[in-house]
Amino acid sequence: MKTLRKIIEIDEELCDGCGQCVTGCDEGALKVINGKAKVVSETFCDGLGACIGECPTGALRIVEREAAPFDEEAARRHVALKQGEPALACGCPSTHIQTFATLSPCDAANRPVHIGGGASALTHWPIQIRLIPPTAPFLKGADLLVLADCTAVSFPTLHRDLLPGKVVMMGCPKFDDVQDYVNRFADIFRAADIKSVTTVVMEVPCCAGLPSIVRRGMEAAGKDIPLEEVMLSTRGEILKRS
Repeated sequence: MKTLRKIIEIDEELCDGCGQCVTGCDEGALKVINGKAKVVSETFCDGLGACIGECPTGALRIVEREAAPFDEEAARRHVALKQGEPALACGCPSTHIQTFATLSPCDAANRPVHIGGGASALTHWPIQIRLIPPTAPFLKGADLLVLADCTAVSFPTLHRDLLPGKVVMMGCPKFDDVQDYVNRFADIFRAADIKSVTTVVMEVPCCAGLPSIVRRGMEAAGKDIPLEEVMLSTRGEILKRS
């Protein structure tokens, strides 16, 4: 039986299929299908609109209409089943939250060392700042490594020297929305009990704002978290650590 209640509505003309709303919905009511976000079941949507703030295009809104009642228990079972889905199941693999298995100390010690090679130290997905929700499980109690995009290409031993033991977040302080970054970090610092942050930038002026963005996020969240700043040359050498 349907009842008059609040529920999410998606404007497909505005939706670009980024999938950020999918990771912002704790009940699993949303899914990207054929490049557009869809409500997979009315019974999974609680109508509170937590996903709205994740949408960069304003495609989501709350409306009041006749809909099936929200079923919290069904939503909980649905989310539990989704944990076993492959990365492509959400329709947008760039936003599918994943935590990767890490090697045991014994396995790591026995792994051969190859000059110029080695295994990836990445422990999670996604890695772009704009795609990581503040509630991502891999953020809890994490040491963050916040990279300006270009540093990953410039620094040849990133996975060996900077990434191990850290949760990485990448973005470009020149081309992306600075205030959106500040808000995102503030939400993460409020929710995730972050232990430390290391920012890595290039020596070029457009990178200089990244540490400031992180600090502004801390201030907005009322947090004082240890922050280390690393600057690389355009040839990938560490020029400064502070």
